[in-house]
Amino acid sequence: MAEELSAGPYKVVELATVTDETIEAALNEWTGQGYQLEAMHFAMRESSRRPSMAFLVFTRPSVREP
Repeated sequence: MAEELSAGPYKVVELATVTDETIEAALNEWTGQGYQLEAMHFAMRESSRRPSMAFLVFTRPSVREP
């Protein structure tokens, strides 16, 4: 029988310091633990072009038996 994959539990990671290094570190950490990146959102300040925070949303696939 085929197994059906579905989105499992979510993991939301908040980054208070938004740089390429902090995003890369978070991506490597959580994908290394079996999570898959679903979305990346940035919080912006009106006074700056750089994001003040980032939120990375991950899911871990779970297997459901039919």
